[in-house]
Amino acid sequence: MNNNLNTKSLVACKQCDALYDKPHLKQGQIAKCNRCGSILIERKIDSINRSFYWSLAGLIFMLPAILLPIMGVTLAGQFHQASLFDCIIVLIERGFFMIASLMFLFAIAVPIVRLSGALYLAYSFKFNRLKPSLLNFFRAYHHLDHWAMLNVFMLGIVVSMYKLTDDTELSVNLGLLAFIFWLICSTMSAVALDQDYIWDKLEEAFANEEKNDANR
Repeated sequence: MNNNLNTKSLVACKQCDALYDKPHLKQGQIAKCNRCGSILIERKIDSINRSFYWSLAGLIFMLPAILLPIMGVTLAGQFHQASLFDCIIVLIERGFFMIASLMFLFAIAVPIVRLSGALYLAYSFKFNRLKPSLLNFFRAYHHLDHWAMLNVFMLGIVVSMYKLTDDTELSVNLGLLAFIFWLICSTMSAVALDQDYIWDKLEEAFANEEKNDANR
């Protein structure tokens, strides 16, 4: 076995674990596994700019999505409407602390952190503000992908609680539309971000920086 093998020049298939020499791709090109046909590496077109503007749009929709009424409910001739923030407050007042905490975490906190993280990464690359701490930051951001769909799941629980109520009339308000756009922006900012490109550029930049420091 060759101990001098440069593992950074290899890429492993996520499906079948086959190893290949890492290809150099241009924007829009895709490398696929010869064994199982899954995608090894995809170079996304204009990744940094698209992620920057998607995450910026998501942060703009943040306050309307949280504070505007999501839907209205008519029960026994009385009309009630509540925002996402109001729902969390009501759950706390009625003693459902666990549900309120989960709703805040998955429907508010995680999307805000993902959007802010994507905006910071895209901003750093867009304006060439690369720092050594950015590598650790991107490692932490990468773990948020495991929580990406739980915000949609928590929204589904809120909607289901309203729909299970008998003798009610529901009306959709601007808050729900803002929340949907917020979720779309949160998802698209992560999808547009080319993580392979970011890993390569960060490792290359800081490897060159360490080499220059060693030569001084």
